[in-house]
Amino acid sequence: MASPEHLVSALKRLRMSGVLQSLDLRIRQAVEDNLDHTEFLYRLLQDEVDRRDAKQLQLRLGRANFDHERTLEGFDFQFNPGIPKARIVDLATCHFVDRKEAVLLLGPTGTGKSHLGQALGHRAVRRGHKVLYIQASQMFAQLRAARGDGSYDRRLARLVTPELLIVDDVGLRQLRADEPEDLYEVIRQRYERGAMILSSNRALPEWAPLFGDPLMASAAMDRLLHHAHIIELQGRSFRNPGRGDDQRLQTSP
Repeated sequence: MASPEHLVSALKRLRMSGVLQSLDLRIRQAVEDNLDHTEFLYRLLQDEVDRRDAKQLQLRLGRANFDHERTLEGFDFQFNPGIPKARIVDLATCHFVDRKEAVLLLGPTGTGKSHLGQALGHRAVRRGHKVLYIQASQMFAQLRAARGDGSYDRRLARLVTPELLIVDDVGLRQLRADEPEDLYEVIRQRYERGAMILSSNRALPEWAPLFGDPLMASAAMDRLLHHAHIIELQGRSFRNPGRGDDQRLQTSP
């Protein structure tokens, strides 16, 4: 007859030592509920499946590099009734990730762009997708440094590889030096290869001038808008409700 030590050894060799956490409970349950061997084994193995799924979820959340844990459940849609909740909920199915499409979240400061972007990313992680969140300024700084140390291609590959890339606060300031080319390369290399969420305070007509060069702007915007879901957020600022009840996204004069 096999001893407990033999069982522990076998589980470790199979890399299933986590089963031991619920083994005693499942044995008692099998005796008390008179479970057959198949049902007992199924429940025991399902515990291991659940543990591994939870571990993988935490790994994906860690690699996503979110600023905060933002979820749709934690977003107050009633604060700004003009926010298109039905469209956000539809995006939360993550079909846009499967279809490798882009989502543009546009709106004034404080209307929830970062929260919604990360919440959609969180939902994608829970559905098993690999996600990376990054501030636009941080992305440009990393690529600028990578140009200097010769690791540009590797750094760019890290932005292209995830199934969903979320770039927050695009165009918060005018792009300079190689930044227009960097943004173009990210858009070009992810086009129809991976989904993107880009948030910005700028209205859509202000995006093309960010690239400086009309030909680069045309090529970038053509790819970006081909399969894009454009969500415009209007209303009060969550961080400063006193700014007014009807902030509108406007182009610069």
